[in-house]
Amino acid sequence: MDRIGPRYDQQTQIADQVRSDRLHQLFHQSVSAVFGSYLAALMLCWLCWDNLDHNVVFSWIALLSVSSLLRLGMFIAYFRSPDLERTPQRWELIYWLTLVLSAGIWGGGALAVMPTNDLLSQALVMLFAVGMSVSAVSCYSSYSHMTLASIALVLLPCTVWLLFQSSTIQVGMALAVLVFASFVAGATRKLSQALETAFRLTREMEQAHSISTRAAQTDELTGLNNRRAFFEQAQQLYSHCMNHRLPLCVVMLDMDHFKHINDTYGHQVGDQVLRQMGVVISKSFRPTDVYGRLGGEEFAVLLPDTCIEVALDIAEQVTRSIAGSMTGPVHCITASLGVASMGSEDHDLHSLMNNADKALYRAKARGRNQVAVSE
Repeated sequence: MDRIGPRYDQQTQIADQVRSDRLHQLFHQSVSAVFGSYLAALMLCWLCWDNLDHNVVFSWIALLSVSSLLRLGMFIAYFRSPDLERTPQRWELIYWLTLVLSAGIWGGGALAVMPTNDLLSQALVMLFAVGMSVSAVSCYSSYSHMTLASIALVLLPCTVWLLFQSSTIQVGMALAVLVFASFVAGATRKLSQALETAFRLTREMEQAHSISTRAAQTDELTGLNNRRAFFEQAQQLYSHCMNHRLPLCVVMLDMDHFKHINDTYGHQVGDQVLRQMGVVISKSFRPTDVYGRLGGEEFAVLLPDTCIEVALDIAEQVTRSIAGSMTGPVHCITASLGVASMGSEDHDLHSLMNNADKALYRAKARGRNQVAVSE
């Protein structure tokens, strides 16, 4: 169960990310659909103006104007909203409603303006309706059900009307449109599945890279930064404090008599003691501090924007926390700590850490289980 739980959480996280990616692509791809559908209606009315009922045309264009403005308002609200608010839960239903409204008005309006006695105008209406359905594939490809719904709302009203006409040409046009729509529907599903697979693979690769990067930077035993990761982050922090003239302190920590613990109780108990040290260190310092295991039983911590008095107080608290912890048969765990603050004589990170290391050895020489400050 322990293995299934994290894996299930990862799959759920990837599924949520893929859903968000699809929404993001939907909004970026379909802005042009608002203008395209409106211009297509205007061009259709212009081409067939002499054969159309002008009152119906004006009513259709008016309804399209309202739906287009609503959709534009939705796009503006989406792109102006913070990234954290651009969630599928918040926007998918809104998009659905505006899409159904717009596509329904387009398909219903095309049927309303359809001339009953002019085959050429009827063919033009169907041509524009088919063109709208093709554009829907490119605009809504990340959501197959949206694509299919918009195609059905645009094409079906006129197509069904043609099917019940007496002319063979009209029925033939309707059947041709239905055959075309069936091919488009199949292609739409495949395209949507391919996009979802691409999004999923991208997210899985990102997650795998993140996990491998974290594993390469983390000490497997304590969960802290390993030596390499510590010095990379520590160097960045040192440079930042130097450039901005911020105080910086270093705490070097070394466990007392750790070899004796290994020799007496075994390496498994020694590993448990080190894990306990990782827990104490993680809980004792701030997220802005940089800490890690340098090797063996030696640890280091960088405290940015911290004066020597505060660093000394923190180090003493850590000493008490370690002395108050027990691991298995080991009833007394202690550590010695050395503290140093960045001064004008410190020209690099290693010079500063060397001062803290010297203080650490003075704490060892004085009897261990205490804190010493660099001279």
